[in-house]
Amino acid sequence: MWNQTKITELLGIQYPVILGPMGGGFSTPELLAAVSNAGGLGSFGAYTLSPEEMLEADKAIKAKTSRPYNLNLWVSDIDEVLTNYPPETLERIKMLFKPYFDGLGIPLPELSTDIASRFEKQTEALFAMRPAVFSFIFGIPPKEILAECRRLAIKTIGCATTVDEAQALEEARVDAIVASGFESGGHRPSFLRPAQDSYTGLFTLIQQLKSKTKTPIIAAGGIRDAKGIAAAFILGADAVQIGTAFLACDESGATPLHKNMLLSDHSKYTTLTKSLTGRMGRMIANSISDDIKPETEVLPFPLQTRLLAPLKAAALTQGRTDMISYWSGQNATNLKHRKAGDLMQALIEETGSLLKT
Repeated sequence: MWNQTKITELLGIQYPVILGPMGGGFSTPELLAAVSNAGGLGSFGAYTLSPEEMLEADKAIKAKTSRPYNLNLWVSDIDEVLTNYPPETLERIKMLFKPYFDGLGIPLPELSTDIASRFEKQTEALFAMRPAVFSFIFGIPPKEILAECRRLAIKTIGCATTVDEAQALEEARVDAIVASGFESGGHRPSFLRPAQDSYTGLFTLIQQLKSKTKTPIIAAGGIRDAKGIAAAFILGADAVQIGTAFLACDESGATPLHKNMLLSDHSKYTTLTKSLTGRMGRMIANSISDDIKPETEVLPFPLQTRLLAPLKAAALTQGRTDMISYWSGQNATNLKHRKAGDLMQALIEETGSLLKT
């Protein structure tokens, strides 16, 4: 049977379909529950949340589903270069973005480089929540955290954009590895080398990881329908992770404008850019990503996010869609499902038909 894989057995789910763990408010208990209740693995991106907010989210999730779910955090949530960051560099880069603020009639924000990591405190909340699965990006947690996950029977999933990263994750004894292809929406979660050195496409990456590692592989990047699932399985994946197609559904935390963009012809114009957050990510191109080329120096993460936050809010208020950021994978064309349950049912039925099982 196509849906009986190492991943379904490992995670205790019926179908090897995992919801992409979208942070920044895009994950919701409703979206997670729709996927988990349909037999997949719902996910919740929590990297922006405080430990208290994580515990509240856990209560809301468990009120909607008793099935397994995945909590996702960022191991590296602060760029190291923020330490002793030169004030003159901060001001110079702020001036680069001043014309956009002037165009919306708002002032540049005051920014502080004194930003503390949340990861350690977040893992304390993780252990209290005890989700079935803990996934993480931008690195590998300390061995003590992984050991505690094993003690609490929490399965661990790391994310790799290269073979070297996958081998490092395997050495750390994670339970599964997400192969994050170049096509993926959102941030490129590279951690051994810069993101721009890790632009391997998904189908190549699956085959590379299958030849060099033994850990179960979850394919992510450009998969939106049964044909993508079948292709990933034929190449050796044990499950798939789908983000953008679910982001367009009613249950996600994306704005109605964002969802409409994903369902429009604009979705075919995606780009990789650091302009939004300071880390490389894939989104639908806008005027800022067009102007600020990948080689242009921007502020480190998450300082760049804080710089553009008021700009994004003002653009939404003023209807300046050319300045709003819309995360998206490279293959968002012809998305058609507005309900996550309908999307899951289509994926299950059509994949079974394609694989004749």
